Amino acid sequence: MCENSANKDFNDIQTRIASAESLLLTTHARPDGDGLGACKALQTAARAAGKSARMILPDTVPTRYRFMFQDEWPAGEMNFDELSVWADLIVVLDTCAFAQLDKLADRLRPLRDRIVVIDHHTTCEQVGAIQWIDSTAAATGILVGELIESLGWPVDATTAEALMISAVSDTGWLRFANTDSRCLRATAKCLDAGLKTDELFRKMYETARPQRLMLEARMLNSLELHCDDQLASMVIRKADFEATGASHDETENLVNEALQIGTVEAVILLVQNDACVRVSLRSRHGVNVAEVAQQFGGGGHARAAGVRSTENIDTFRDILVQACTKAIENRTE
Repeated sequence: MCENSANKDFNDIQTRIASAESLLLTTHARPDGDGLGACKALQTAARAAGKSARMILPDTVPTRYRFMFQDEWPAGEMNFDELSVWADLIVVLDTCAFAQLDKLADRLRPLRDRIVVIDHHTTCEQVGAIQWIDSTAAATGILVGELIESLGWPVDATTAEALMISAVSDTGWLRFANTDSRCLRATAKCLDAGLKTDELFRKMYETARPQRLMLEARMLNSLELHCDDQLASMVIRKADFEATGASHDETENLVNEALQIGTVEAVILLVQNDACVRVSLRSRHGVNVAEVAQQFGGGGHARAAGVRSTENIDTFRDILVQACTKAIENRTE
């Protein structure tokens, strides 16, 4: 667990970024809207301020977010050696765990003195020499927006869109409990910069492939309720991907569908791939799913967490149902 960083860490990161001429930006594997938006916003703002900035990802860009990179595609892991030598500073965004950096993890470890971290998760390791961790922020993109403003860098339409993508991705389009006045002030600044929310909503949520909806149907068919209907569990198996033609990145946010059930306090979604089972946990009220995830080597936020396992998917489902049932029974109101 990481405590929120003091102002000194913010000041130190601001100084390091301001003095660097070339920035290499990255985020976690299976990147989401917050990680990608934070990277994109910092890249465009840094370039507008006269710096060189590149993005590198340990994984592919999910289908939903490809519209963000029509002008320039992020570099892949195979370009790391070249770009890490080129960069004065490496900025890791929206994660502070080596396991989440996947193929880049071992290559980043020896470079810690040239790495800074900006993140809002409570679960972390010492990835960078300086780490600004603020778990009170609804999204890492909000921290990036504050950094850009503090540096006096310009915010154009592209930067505003990226910052908004970060904020709405991690708040369920501003409907989750982590949507606070700080988050709303950040999104208001994006609107002031000319962002059109209806256009962005369509780009993000109304361009799905039919395969994703077919995958969702199979997931909902697996729905089981436990603990007096307070806990929902769902699975997506390899056979479901094969039958529908959907890709793994199209599972983003599917876990939230079961929260439409009025009695449900927590949700488990297990997704099977060739290497492991990836689990998404969501909750409301007093159920802390981050504590559940940490029991199995995962982590995240109190209301949104994740874990990976090589356990059999059905066995692990039963184990997680027991753990989440206990968390529900012991929840704080």
